[in-house]
Formats: sequence, structure tokens, C-alpha cells
Amino acid sequence: MRHFEFTVDRAYAKSVNQTLADMRRLQVSAIILGFLLAATAVVLILLGQLWSIALGVFAAIAALASVWVALWVPKKVGSIEDLYAKSPLVPALVAEIHPRAMTLLSLIDIAKPGTGGPSYALVTRNIPIRAGQKQSIGDKVPSVALLGDRRNHSDADRWETVSPMPIAWGTRDTAVRSRAVNAIDQVEWDFLQSRIAESEEIRTRPDQRVILSEEELPEILR
Repeated sequence: MRHFEFTVDRAYAKSVNQTLADMRRLQVSAIILGFLLAATAVVLILLGQLWSIALGVFAAIAALASVWVALWVPKKVGSIEDLYAKSPLVPALVAEIHPRAMTLLSLIDIAKPGTGGPSYALVTRNIPIRAGQKQSIGDKVPSVALLGDRRNHSDADRWETVSPMPIAWGTRDTAVRSRAVNAIDQVEWDFLQSRIAESEEIRTRPDQRVILSEEELPEILR
């Protein structure tokens, strides 16, 4: 598994990193839901009826669960420094450009450690285009692969959730980005370039990925 070391600009990452933004949105939603459920629980319990008290207790438990989710998410995800340090470096290209977003196409090994060998997949992710950002189809976007499961103790051989997170979301230093590009074998970049036309099909799949057969891969990845 290939990793890439660099100093994360935390302030910059907080302003542009969509993974952090998604996490914050989840936390805010969980907190708002928790407050609504707590208010509902109070009203129901104050009604003083047996049925309302039972529903109120249920709502209170649900409110506590929502607050727990808000507190648990950052611990589960880890710090932005941990995400970049522990996640493997992968190639990604700009495969599609939309009015306010673009689609990244990435080549990622989605096999879990100890499962007997790699299992490569083409994976897409839609990301917003920032103001003033200029991108072209085929531009290299070195990234790290965020790998995880939807449930604890999954016994699947492949990671259930996979997504590329650009190095550019962790630093504004163009030299770091260039170093990340060079750390990835040119064969992998060339392979991705040859598969750009498949981006739309992959993007519209429920899991936004397609697993590659060994015969499709460059020799060095088999």
C-alpha cells in the first residue's frame, strides 16, 4: 500500500475539504434532529398520558442517539492529518466537467488487507468546482483513497465505501501536489486516461465503481 507524507494545512483543509464539510453537515443534522426529538419528548411526557409518556421516553432515547452520532462521527473519521497519513495514495483524473462540479475518475485497490491479493476498481466522485478554479478533462488530481465499511465487523473481502480525496484539499502548495503526481507510476496515469470515456457509466452506478478483471489491468498491477 503506497502512502504519501506531507504537512497538512489544517486551516486551508477546513475551508476547502469536502470530506470535512460532509462530516460537519452530518454532525449539524444529527444535532438538529436531537434537539427536535428532545423537544418532542418533553411535550409528550408533559401530557401525562401513559401512551404519551411511552412515546416521550422513546423520543428521548432517539435524541440521545442523535447527539451520540454527532460526537461519534469525528472520532470514527479521525483528524484530517490521520486521513491523509493512513490512506493510500491513488491516481485520479478529471473525467467530466459539469456546470458547478466535476467528476474524478480514480484507480483504487479495494481489497481488504489479508484477503489474498489486490482487487482494483475504477471509482468516481463528484466534487464542486471552487470559484476561480480552472480544470480540464484529463488533469491529474493525486488523491488518497478513503476506505471503509457501512457496518462494523463486516466480513466482506472488499471495502464497502471507497472514495478519492484530493491531496489538493490538504495543501495549497503546488510543489507537494507535483511530488504526489510523480509518486504515482506513469502506467497508472496512462491507464486512467484510457478509461475516461467510462466515467459517466460508472458515476451513474449505485456504488459509483466498477471492479476490473485482472486481464484489464496493466502488467505491473496484476
